[in-house]
Amino acid sequence: MTGPTLPVRRAVVALVVSSALLVGGTACSGKDTKAKPSGTVAAAVAEPTPSTSAEKQKFAKTRFVANAGLAAGATYQWIVKPYRKGKFKKGADGRKLALVKAGVAGAFAYNRLKAAVKNAKGDPLLSKAVAPLTAGIDKLKDLPSKLRKGDGDAVNSFDDVINSVKDAGKSAGAEVKDKVPSAKELSSGS
Repeated sequence: MTGPTLPVRRAVVALVVSSALLVGGTACSGKDTKAKPSGTVAAAVAEPTPSTSAEKQKFAKTRFVANAGLAAGATYQWIVKPYRKGKFKKGADGRKLALVKAGVAGAFAYNRLKAAVKNAKGDPLLSKAVAPLTAGIDKLKDLPSKLRKGDGDAVNSFDDVINSVKDAGKSAGAEVKDKVPSAKELSSGS
């Protein structure tokens, strides 16, 4: 039985398996233009539906509030409070550490403010309220160098922009409250 019939059996099995794979592969390739899907097949395939415009607006406001709140909390905690305590003045104890923290917090707040502006675009009322603030937000990039030079106006301008964003959110029904970010959020930038 192991003589010449075994190689023939293997060849037949290999031929059947390869034919099945070939037929199955071409049947699934989707290149058959003559076949039309039936209504039951189309109904069985679930396609994701986009969010309604009301859901997009609700989530846009929620994300705006979260991002703007984190920016406001970081600004107050590591920029405004130390400035008011005189930590950025030349010769002050802990000045270098305060400046490093302020630089990191400034970069974080800038990042979150840019995200908040992007989120605001999902809500028509919020978009109109925040649109005039984008130029002020873009000016915040220079904060670290200004702080090192002892420019107190930089802190005030940062605080003013944060308060303007908070006011714009409040006028659009999205009240922003300060939320101090964790060290992990601050170091990751989000």
